[in-house]
Amino acid sequence: MSYSPATVAAMSDDALLDLVQQATLSYFWDYGHPVSGMARERDNDAFGYSPDNTVTTGGTGFGIMALIAGAERGFLVRDEVVERIARIVGFLEAADRFHGVFPHFMNGETGKVIPFGEKDDGGDLVETSFLMAGLLTARQWLIPARPDIAARVDRLWREVEWSHHLRADGALLWHWSPVHGFAMNHAITGWNECLITHVLAAAAPTHNVPASTYHQSWAKGRDFLNGRNYGGVTLPLGPDYGGPLFFAHYSFMGLDPRGLSDAYADYFAQNTAHALINRAHCLTNPGGFEGYGPECWGLTASDTFDGYNAHSPTNDTGVITPTAALGSFPYVPKEAMAALRGFLTGMDGRLFGPRGFADAFSPGRNWVASSHLAIDQGPVVVMIENHRSALLWTLFMSAPEVLAGLSRLGFSSPHLDKAAVA
Repeated sequence: MSYSPATVAAMSDDALLDLVQQATLSYFWDYGHPVSGMARERDNDAFGYSPDNTVTTGGTGFGIMALIAGAERGFLVRDEVVERIARIVGFLEAADRFHGVFPHFMNGETGKVIPFGEKDDGGDLVETSFLMAGLLTARQWLIPARPDIAARVDRLWREVEWSHHLRADGALLWHWSPVHGFAMNHAITGWNECLITHVLAAAAPTHNVPASTYHQSWAKGRDFLNGRNYGGVTLPLGPDYGGPLFFAHYSFMGLDPRGLSDAYADYFAQNTAHALINRAHCLTNPGGFEGYGPECWGLTASDTFDGYNAHSPTNDTGVITPTAALGSFPYVPKEAMAALRGFLTGMDGRLFGPRGFADAFSPGRNWVASSHLAIDQGPVVVMIENHRSALLWTLFMSAPEVLAGLSRLGFSSPHLDKAAVA
């Protein structure tokens, strides 16, 4: 699907957002696994495994949110989306779980774990948190019309044993294996994409973890506090120049950053600063990469011409990833819209297709990825929708457990204020 500069220039912002959301939804709707309904991890086999039956838990959480957005926009039939979510829930009920925690990858036909690494053949708490964020959003959406499915989602949520991943020193561990136990010993400390994991671990009605884990482990992580100035923009948290932009997206698909603050940061300010710094780097372009500019910016984790890489201002290889800018719509809408228009016409029209934008591209190498990834397509649909209507934020933040968890951790939010008044 090629669009000329004249065609794109003549289209309204809303028409372009409709176009991009609807096409990107196809990744989850048309390319969703035919048995489980889950999101396939990717649509090429660049890493030596077949994508046909490799489904992703975190990407499915993002996909569920995207499908709800599609139903509310009228791009998809609501009843069909409800049935797709019911199919996913049925699959998850029978799939491999480890103390209620799902693995990173599963076989979409059998529900059996597909090891993500040598010792990563069990529960992945972070991917499970992304999945649960999507499922809780779905639960809130389904309660009025389909309380039966909502109740099944609730059981999956209640059966996650967050506390099983609690290390003796109070840290929350990312992985557990039925063979290797906690041998990976990877503590979930910030700043990165895992804020939602700590919020849900504190929010859980069963098997929750104490607030001290958040304050004494997550908030004590390397590069957590920043406070330094980058080109006139102060970054409250994170590594130099913010790191890859998915840090500002993954936790905030459902978690509403508007007015959200705690002892450490204002999270809308944090994410806005991160997006501005990432974009400014692309415009100043210290590496001298071809093509960078106001209509071609955004560094985050994605496929590259030589594998997979977490791109950032401190790890810039000349690869632009559309989800970086498009997932930042709530924070920098004008700048994101300029990028969207540029992506539609850039690289001789090769970036946009039936499943949305290609995962990544490098103008200097004249390279366009042949792949789409669930974890990159999901934020495009969801964060554009949050920019347009706050739909997914409103649904997720309506979950009383989420509000209780935020309160337990010492957060302030307009959603907490509204709940207190109600």
